[in-house]
Amino acid sequence: MDRPSVLVRAPFPRALIVGSLALCAHAALAQDIASPLSLPAPVTASVPAATSVSLPSATSIAPPAATSVDMPVAGTIQVPVASSVALPSGASVAMPAEGGVPTTAESDYDALYGTDATSSADDGLPAPAAQFEAFDPWEPFNRKMHAFNNGVDRHIAKPLAKFYMAVLPRPVRLGVSNFFSNLSQPLTMINSLLQGKPKEAAQALGRFTINTTLGIGGLFDPATEAKIPHNTEDFGQTLGVWGWKRSRYVELPLFGPRTVRDMFGMASDAPFGLTRQVDNDTVRWFLQGLNLVDVRTQLMSVDAMREGATDDYTLVRDAWLQRRNYQIWGDRTTQDDSSLPDYLRDDSNPDVPVDAIPITPMDGGR
Repeated sequence: MDRPSVLVRAPFPRALIVGSLALCAHAALAQDIASPLSLPAPVTASVPAATSVSLPSATSIAPPAATSVDMPVAGTIQVPVASSVALPSGASVAMPAEGGVPTTAESDYDALYGTDATSSADDGLPAPAAQFEAFDPWEPFNRKMHAFNNGVDRHIAKPLAKFYMAVLPRPVRLGVSNFFSNLSQPLTMINSLLQGKPKEAAQALGRFTINTTLGIGGLFDPATEAKIPHNTEDFGQTLGVWGWKRSRYVELPLFGPRTVRDMFGMASDAPFGLTRQVDNDTVRWFLQGLNLVDVRTQLMSVDAMREGATDDYTLVRDAWLQRRNYQIWGDRTTQDDSSLPDYLRDDSNPDVPVDAIPITPMDGGR
């Protein structure tokens, strides 16, 4: 009977607990509904406004004013005045005095070197040579003729001379040169007499006689071994000695450089040329052509001087005129005349003809 009584009393406390919990939950819910939620409003977000950004305004930048830059004033730059530069004044420069009184510096120079410092030239040096001036009023015509002669020389004369040198050995070519040089000696003898030089005339006659006989017609030159000087004179030189000192320069076709005086000389010498005395035209033309080729062969050494010349015409003209003047008056000057270049005073080189440059046959044709 005891067991059922326990079961009756057990539900009472449970019901009391459940009811208490329900009352507590109801009270809490009612309190939460009555009070608002503590959420921050959107407008209360602490975002700084655009106008509140603390950037310095354009007018608040504080650069130094242009007028306040500490630059030196143009008038205050410390440049030394021209009058304050430490240069010697004009009165203190050691220039020769106008009255001829030497300065202190000049006196010291004279004391050291024993010469006059005020002199403009050294007495120990020879006087400068006078500048050569060619008398060439026909230069335009002469230049055209010079170009024509160069063309003939380049295409005809020089190739023939090269062929001549390639075919004949040097001893044979030297014999040919001796032969034509010997033929010019009678003309040299006549002109030496006309110039009043009997000694040179006798030497020319002696050379012609010895070389024609002992030298087998002039092919050899025993007269040079006998110490008989070799001279060459023509009537153009004779006219110069007689007083025709200044003559116009002219360049003739095929004959090359000449003067008007030499043209008259050529006309006078032509009848006395031994080559012209040959009656057979074929032999005479052969000898004249061979003479021309021989002269051009001797001028091969002159070609090196003409290479690279700025003005070939001026070079040939001036060289020929200076040599021609020396041929006329050279034997009347002293041998120690240093104003003359060596190529004007040296007549011993057989490769340099004494008559003309570049093509000058001695006989002048027929």
